[in-house]
Amino acid sequence: MTNVFQKLRIFSKLPDTQASIFSIMSECAAKENAINLSQGFPDFDCDPKLISFVNQYMTAGNNQYAPMAGLLSLRETIAEKVNFLYQKPINPDLEITITAGGTQAIFTTIAAVIQTGDEVIIFEPAYDSYRPTIELFGGKVVAVKLKSPEFKIDWEEVKSLFSERTKLMIINNPNNPSGKCLTKEDVLKLEDLVEQSNCLILSDEVYEHLVFDGRKHLSLLSSTRLAHRTFVIASFGKLIHATGWKIGYVIAPTELMIEFRKVHQFLVFSVNTPIQYAINDYLKDRNVYLQLNDFFQKKRDFLLEGLSGSRLKAIVPEGTYFLLADYSDLSEEKELTFAKRITSEYKVATIPVSAFYKDSLDQQVVRLCFAKKQETLEKAIENLIRIK
Repeated sequence: MTNVFQKLRIFSKLPDTQASIFSIMSECAAKENAINLSQGFPDFDCDPKLISFVNQYMTAGNNQYAPMAGLLSLRETIAEKVNFLYQKPINPDLEITITAGGTQAIFTTIAAVIQTGDEVIIFEPAYDSYRPTIELFGGKVVAVKLKSPEFKIDWEEVKSLFSERTKLMIINNPNNPSGKCLTKEDVLKLEDLVEQSNCLILSDEVYEHLVFDGRKHLSLLSSTRLAHRTFVIASFGKLIHATGWKIGYVIAPTELMIEFRKVHQFLVFSVNTPIQYAINDYLKDRNVYLQLNDFFQKKRDFLLEGLSGSRLKAIVPEGTYFLLADYSDLSEEKELTFAKRITSEYKVATIPVSAFYKDSLDQQVVRLCFAKKQETLEKAIENLIRIK
């Protein structure tokens, strides 16, 4: 294949990109018949009521293309939700687009605004789609490296990385994999930092409804100083326990959304029609998103309590459905080696946090997903407390 590529003068646009760690560890889990706490998806089904809505709209014949920007009724429901939660009026016609998942929204945003030579600031550990997408469009990644267990942002360091080429900053709040949430002080410093620049912001808020211990999600939509320069990314998959439906949305001011839709229409054009109708009906009940924090906090707390009987040191997540565990009291192994070993020997698959850093920074920390059934978590805990 390599010789054919060379002969035809085809060169990889992402030569350093390999199979994702999520695929690697999920395959390892399947091979070892292990409990899969590696990939971020629930092992329980979504609400039967939601399924019935989908069936209803499919049967009624709503199976052709939706409008390019998404069903207006769904966009209106999203606008109502945003105004209710963040007291931010949004124009559903001009400022919301339904996407084929959060990752497509991220890809499209970067495609719309990044040109060759532009610099993009990201914070590592970072979701694995950010860097290759930036590089695909000729951008240069400027990474701020946050370290375990605090993963605290040094805003003076961030300021030092700004240049005349800084075009975009990607914020992930709540953060995957660290589970950390931005504070009011963080948002204030971010406002001060970018206000005198031409930097846009991509705010990846797909875990907005999973924040714990009485915290309130600090959406950048709430910032009058930032909203006019920000693309906010959201995911229905995280909200309705249906990651396989691949549906989300982006919110941005009209001028930015015009550019977003120019790319969106030629990438996917539009998104699954009956599912849009179904989600619109389902979200009429605000409890769908208002009760999600409690639902996942119970799972988080159960896992934390279980791990307290092990030699793993849990890093308490403030948000998301991921928990980090420090195994430095157990082993000096590299994270990938440790993750593969416990998958094989103790039948629990995790993700090495080093995979979220370009240089594979090893801090002896792995990520566990707790969006699982009670019996799945119970069995996983039984196995994890036996690790030597």
